[in-house]
Parts: sequence; C-alpha cells; structure tokens
Amino acid sequence: MPQTAVKPVRIVLAKVGLDGHDRGVKVVARALRDAGFEVIYTGLRQTPAMVVDAALQEDAQVIGLSLHSGAHMTLFPAVVEELKKKKAEDITVFGGGIVPDDDIEALKKIGVAEIFTPGTPLQQIVDWLRERFPES
Repeated sequence: MPQTAVKPVRIVLAKVGLDGHDRGVKVVARALRDAGFEVIYTGLRQTPAMVVDAALQEDAQVIGLSLHSGAHMTLFPAVVEELKKKKAEDITVFGGGIVPDDDIEALKKIGVAEIFTPGTPLQQIVDWLRERFPES
C-alpha cells in the first residue's frame, strides 16, 4: 500500500498589539522550522483580526502569540474571540512572553492551550506541539 505524505503542521506566529520586541518570536520560529513545522511569521503590530485572518488564509492548525507588553489579558482573549467569530475554534492557540502564573491559568480557562514563559527550552515547545499533533 503506498504511503501518503504527511503534511507538516502549519503555525502562524504573531506579535499582537504595540509590542516591538520580536527577537524571542523569531528564535521560536527558527526552532519550529528546524523541527519540521511550517511557520508563517506575520511580524510586529498585528491586530487579533489580522492574526486570525492570516491563520485562515494559510490553513494553519496553530496560532502562536508572543507578547511582552503586559496586554496579554486583553489581546490573547481577543484572538480566541476572533476565532469563535470566524467559526475556527479548531485552531490551537498558544502564547509566550511575560505572563504571571495567575494569568496563565485564566488564559487557559478561556481557550489558550499553553503559555511558555521566558527561559522555556525550545525543545519543550517542539515536544508540546508534537504531542498535540502526533500525525505531524
């Protein structure tokens, strides 16, 4: 029986809001690409609607958000809400950046799958995605 090629998981990475610090998200993008994921980095100063539209246009299974500005309790939920509006709740959302532990729990309750804080080993993010998408 011929084996069909497995499509790699497509991940849209974005910096939402006015946060201008993008070194971390670029490092994560490179690590995910090196691990075999397809990564689309949308760049700085994205709105939640722009991020969701990009994910839909790119047929992405995952959105990764990076935020250091402290607006995570506004912007992360706005992306989740935008996914609901577009009937795209099957897209997994994860985040990274400076997020206090109490806020991590609150974000998970509203639908953010995971938060990776500064210092998280890149392999941990890769392993989490592979566990979540074992077919990739």
